[in-house]
Amino acid sequence: MKKFNKFIAGFLASCVMAPAIASAEDINIVLNWVPTADHMPYFYAKQMGLYEKEGLNVNIESGRGSGAAAQKVGAGFSQFGIADMPTVLLAKGQGADSVALMTVYTNSPQGFYWLKSKGIKGAEDFPGHSIGNPPADASRVMWPMFAEAVKIDPAAVKFVNISPQAKVASLKSGAIDITSDFYNEHDMKVREFGDDLGFLAWRNIGINPYGNSIIVNANYLNKNPETVRKFMQVTQKAFETCVKDRDPCIEALLSQVSGLDKSNQQDQWNRIQELMRDKTTMEVGLGAFDDDRMKQDYEMVEKYFDLEKPFDIKTAYSNEYLDMSIKMPKE
Repeated sequence: MKKFNKFIAGFLASCVMAPAIASAEDINIVLNWVPTADHMPYFYAKQMGLYEKEGLNVNIESGRGSGAAAQKVGAGFSQFGIADMPTVLLAKGQGADSVALMTVYTNSPQGFYWLKSKGIKGAEDFPGHSIGNPPADASRVMWPMFAEAVKIDPAAVKFVNISPQAKVASLKSGAIDITSDFYNEHDMKVREFGDDLGFLAWRNIGINPYGNSIIVNANYLNKNPETVRKFMQVTQKAFETCVKDRDPCIEALLSQVSGLDKSNQQDQWNRIQELMRDKTTMEVGLGAFDDDRMKQDYEMVEKYFDLEKPFDIKTAYSNEYLDMSIKMPKE
């Protein structure tokens, strides 16, 4: 009888626990690219069960570019995503309805790399050469803006479709002359090409819109504000943890993503922290947007691209779901 009573007690306990497990909400976040160091806070939060503690079952999906991520989130095929902010604004102007909730790169990570041995000294020599990147790469989307800034004909280069992983190999083999890439992997390229490497950061020529940001589908946000708040505050806290101590976060990334070099990811994270730091993220809140900068970003996109559906920039972002007690350290 005692054994039977224990069995019944265990069975009833499992029945009580079952609804809690069943009620866990499935969340998908589509990345801008394949996972690397800038994505490790999500993997850290997932490995440590931080999302699970808030009743969230989070799936991290590899991406194919900011343009693809912005469209997927805007169309409601993924609740959350990571995308370059000008690309998000352009997609919103084409009907993809999303809201940015946290900036990861408060400084633009965009840059072009080339080999000096190709006879390229700077952007003025780009005409007549090929640029290799994925079709949905944010730098390709924003190419007209870059071309005007450096005073070259936007039609004077040939774009070649390559995967994110093939950028360095394609440059090395001569399949392309120039590639776009984020500043994250700058150290790896310096090691690979040495003094032959040419580099131009967009932010150094006055093009410095917000970079990668966490976005959410607007309709999902309206229906699930508390779920969104839980996801964002766990994620923001994970970023804070990774800034304080990168090692457990890198280990979490490496344990869940194959094919990554640890030292390369460490170098990347150091560069990423440079991109995360500005007055707003240090004094207002880690990941917070500045109203004036967002207005400037919208005006820039409106100037260079055809916004089919102009919108109020204040509907495109929100700091409401961040914990403003969390600040980006100054060093």
